[in-house]
Amino acid sequence: MSSRSCVKGSRPIARPAGLALSALIALAGATPATAAESPDPAALPLMLRECFAFALKRSETIAVNAELIKETEGRFLQALSGALPRASFESSDKRQDGSGSSAFTLRDVPERKFTVSQPLFSGFKEFAAMAGTRAERRQRIVEKRRAEQLLFADVAQAFHLLLEHQEDLEALGTTRQALAQRIEELQQRERLGRSRASEVVSAEAQLRRVEAELELVRSRETIARHLLEFLTGLERVAAVVDRDPSLPALEPEAAYLTNADSRSDVRALEEAWRAAEKEVTIAQAKFWPTVSLEGNYYAERAGAAEDVKWDATLKLSVPLFQGGQTVGSVREASSKARQARLRFVERQRIAELDIRDAHEKLRAALARLAALERALRASEESYRLQEEDYRLNLVNNLDVLQELQALQDARRSFIQAKHEAKRLSWQLRVAVGETL
Repeated sequence: MSSRSCVKGSRPIARPAGLALSALIALAGATPATAAESPDPAALPLMLRECFAFALKRSETIAVNAELIKETEGRFLQALSGALPRASFESSDKRQDGSGSSAFTLRDVPERKFTVSQPLFSGFKEFAAMAGTRAERRQRIVEKRRAEQLLFADVAQAFHLLLEHQEDLEALGTTRQALAQRIEELQQRERLGRSRASEVVSAEAQLRRVEAELELVRSRETIARHLLEFLTGLERVAAVVDRDPSLPALEPEAAYLTNADSRSDVRALEEAWRAAEKEVTIAQAKFWPTVSLEGNYYAERAGAAEDVKWDATLKLSVPLFQGGQTVGSVREASSKARQARLRFVERQRIAELDIRDAHEKLRAALARLAALERALRASEESYRLQEEDYRLNLVNNLDVLQELQALQDARRSFIQAKHEAKRLSWQLRVAVGETL
């Protein structure tokens, strides 16, 4: 849908002004002394950017993903150690039967040596393992990024849900005030004999229905606030505010689909596929011979070899038959690599489907919002005219109450559609692989 079909006055979403992300995270983790000097962030209306910063600080899922990155770094060091030399110092003290005439003669045979071993060739499995762990690390990094994007989608959903209920409460409060004024005017007209008692009762019944709806919306607002507090880790969220209530101009679907392959979860499965291919190389290395060099330097030695200060050994091991173990390992690793590739291809298709669905939902939401905005303006004008006609005794009170109910429904529908469009616009950005 072109930008002309969007709500009047809409423009691309601009990043709201506020604290930098690093500053917000530092504020969320402030010490009690620092918090005492600074104002409570939850006491002020929070913007979406601030809520997301607190959620990043609080989320256990993001913390787990960060630890997974460190875990892969540890595995890389383990793989690297297979290609590096190893050095050790060994000390032993042996007591053995002596050569004297007594059967109880014992002799000490000490040995102190430095040992260095260096693998020379092992089928390149160490290099494949290092390449695999590097791919796994990249996988964990983009998985963490995708977890942050999904967390942002949850925060945006809760944020606009709370905003919607807050505005809904204001709309119901306005209707309640209008009904209260209406009842007061009807009571005055009843005393003058210009209105019937049934008109007052009818207005009072509508007022009670609005009050009942107010209680329901208050409960929903409290639940939405609890959800936002859970996500952000704040004990209390007083209010939220949207500094940029405008809606984005919707680009053609093809413009969003170009980003499907670069989405974090797609890239994560691509890296997982690469890591699985390296496992095939590691399994195939068992077919190759292994060559290593080991050297010893003796600091202390006894017996016939006392004068030998060093020695070196070149080892060659050629696998001849392992009962099919190596063949089975290669087949298993190859199958896992093919599975990883299929998961990667499937995720590409899912990403494209997510973008198409999110784009269509936002397109329909923007069109619906534009229609409801026109309906709201018409209802406001109709209610104003009905009030004027009532004062001129051209319509009865029932007509005015019906028009007031229609105005309330139109206003609440517009509020719901506006925040639904905002939520869907953020969902589209997350489907593409973006956040704030």
